[in-house]
Amino acid sequence: MTRPSSLRTHDLLGRKRPGYTKDGLTVHTDPNALRRVTKAMRGGGRRVTLVPTMGALHDGHRELMRRARSIPGSSTVVSIFVNPRQFGPTEDFDRYPRAFEADLEMCREEGVELVFAPDVDTMYPPGFATSIDPGPIGDELEGAARPGHFAGMLTVVNKLLAIVVPDVVFFGEKDYQQLTLIRRMVHDLDVDVHVVGVPTVRERDGMARSSRNAYLTPEQREQAVTISAALSAGQYAGEQGPAAVVAAAREVLSAEPALEVDYVELRDPELGPAPSIGDARLLIAARLGATRLIDNAHVSVTERV
Repeated sequence: MTRPSSLRTHDLLGRKRPGYTKDGLTVHTDPNALRRVTKAMRGGGRRVTLVPTMGALHDGHRELMRRARSIPGSSTVVSIFVNPRQFGPTEDFDRYPRAFEADLEMCREEGVELVFAPDVDTMYPPGFATSIDPGPIGDELEGAARPGHFAGMLTVVNKLLAIVVPDVVFFGEKDYQQLTLIRRMVHDLDVDVHVVGVPTVRERDGMARSSRNAYLTPEQREQAVTISAALSAGQYAGEQGPAAVVAAAREVLSAEPALEVDYVELRDPELGPAPSIGDARLLIAARLGATRLIDNAHVSVTERV
């Protein structure tokens, strides 16, 4: 099979392409080659930032790139890899949206210098047997609905951190449980990287940007906005206590019969039990047809007056 032009390691004259081109985009598929480039960058006094993605890039990813690029004296790596180990046997790995050339164009538009786009056999060669245990929180919320998901996610994130060795890595807050578990892994394993959570990028009607939104029909797209409306209702109910937050969100969700609600939960910022007062996180998961959607929002729980 002919490799896409963006993935060729040699030009048309057979000359090896450089590992990095200033003010241009270079695509790497080999972990060792990319590691040499980022090591040279750090040795030259540059900081390295990483934006891990599964491709099908949208404006939420664009915001992550912009945050990464905003760090003075830094070079940004965007990884594009649909990780099979975080998909269950009945999930959407095969139909997960893939738009590689469009993804590269967005990276160019945002001034990204390096893209890491390995194949599955490169990331998980024969004999690969290691997995990272996410701990008890990994079995709750999304983990309860998607057994093994977070072990697969943490394993690939840890590999990306080992390959790129970034100073700073960026993740969106839409996948809040993912962000929380990554922060815990980095802390527990003494990984020398700063994890930055970036607020969820939303459509004008409040719906969170997600690659899986592409699965929705126009009718389902209109129904899906109920999730963000439920989050807003929960936020407004914060001054009435934690039980009122969940009740308000559930009431809004119940008004849309097409939504099959998986969970509506209020947790503390580390995903422990909901606080009686203080900062909290309201998390919702629901299905529209075959599409599973998640979203969350910060809630300030205060005492009743």
